[in-house]
Amino acid sequence: MNYIISLMACFIFIMPVTSGAQEIIKKGESLNIGRCVEIALKMQPNIIAATGTVRSIESRIGQAESNYYPQVNWSSSYTRIKPAVSSSGSSSGISNGTSGRTNDSFDQYSAGVNINQTIYDFGRTPAQVKIQKYNFDSSRSDLENVSEQIVFNVRQAYYGVLQAGRNREVSAESVRQFEQHLEQAKGFFEVGTKPKFDVTKAEVDLGNAKLNLILAENALRLAIVNLNISFGVPDAPEYTLEDNLSFEKYSITLEDSLSKAFQERPDLKSVIARRQASESSIDFAKTGYYPVLTGNAAYSWSGERFPLEHGWDVGAALSFPIFSGYLTKYQVQEAKANLNVLKANEESVKQTIISDVQQAFLNLRAAEERIPTAKLNVEQAQENLDIANGRYAAGVGNPIEVTDAEVSLITAKTSYIQALYDYKVAQASLEKAMGTAVRAGK
Repeated sequence: MNYIISLMACFIFIMPVTSGAQEIIKKGESLNIGRCVEIALKMQPNIIAATGTVRSIESRIGQAESNYYPQVNWSSSYTRIKPAVSSSGSSSGISNGTSGRTNDSFDQYSAGVNINQTIYDFGRTPAQVKIQKYNFDSSRSDLENVSEQIVFNVRQAYYGVLQAGRNREVSAESVRQFEQHLEQAKGFFEVGTKPKFDVTKAEVDLGNAKLNLILAENALRLAIVNLNISFGVPDAPEYTLEDNLSFEKYSITLEDSLSKAFQERPDLKSVIARRQASESSIDFAKTGYYPVLTGNAAYSWSGERFPLEHGWDVGAALSFPIFSGYLTKYQVQEAKANLNVLKANEESVKQTIISDVQQAFLNLRAAEERIPTAKLNVEQAQENLDIANGRYAAGVGNPIEVTDAEVSLITAKTSYIQALYDYKVAQASLEKAMGTAVRAGK
């Protein structure tokens, strides 16, 4: 059955609503699971943080590529110089060349432009660029992994609200049933066909039903709060949810699930990218053994007065590391050790994927098997209650039979709702384990 459930009807407090929340969710809007996921992928703080990390790491690619380009620097200076004078009155030998007085102060101006260009660094810059590109790929996979988790949290919270809403309906229906039973008991007592015990028993049952309704309403409020937090809008205005808590068979084999997981899981993609970056880090560390060839050119102006004298120079330099205290050797050792760690992490992630998929798959199948039995229990419990009510109305039953039958029906309905919820969550869990939660959530 597909219907719209009001989420805020049972709220007994008012939450402040910010303009941001009003913009993303319109008051009274009807949300489905896809819309909730869409909101979460825009508003969840974890998504915003992960996106910022991706952009930060992307900029490192440009930083590494900057070594391909010339470095141009401009410098200028002004200095006021007064030569030091000895106690005998003679200067230290610095003269301004104009007045002949060696102890006079004078001005010194200079300016120049300098260009440096790495000509060849034996693969150092390409290795740096490759490392940052792999790190960028890893960060994008981390963002996807965050998205997968957020989508799963939203779906779980969404179904939690639907479950709590249906449980509240069951509790409300129970209150109405016990109210009718109380009126019936009072009527029998007034005409003398039933004892006072029946009335008292009906009053106690009604009181317990009302207490259960209070708990169910609070559980619904908590579920709504959890859903709002899951899609990053804790102060969301009033809205409604589309109820899709129904059984729709999800057909997939365990082998297909595992195959898809190894292809799609973002955490596996992330660790693979980090491992590739680590492999490139070994190449980068080894460049410490090789020379670096650079070129430079400069043009400068200097003098004590304008116009300044000018000059230029151009040249090249070859820097060859002869001995660095075994620094490069140990940097290579560190890079190799880090690579071994990431290889082990990659294998660990693969084992985690197998475990996640198997558990989610088994939970899905168990929930699927429970649903028909739970549904049959509801039908049988309803029939049992009808019989108990009929017997009591005919004067041959007792209130305990009615209470037991009503409690059995409540339990059966709650179990059926739980089975539907477990199936939906198990499906969401399996899709997350396969790395397809984002696509499935939309």
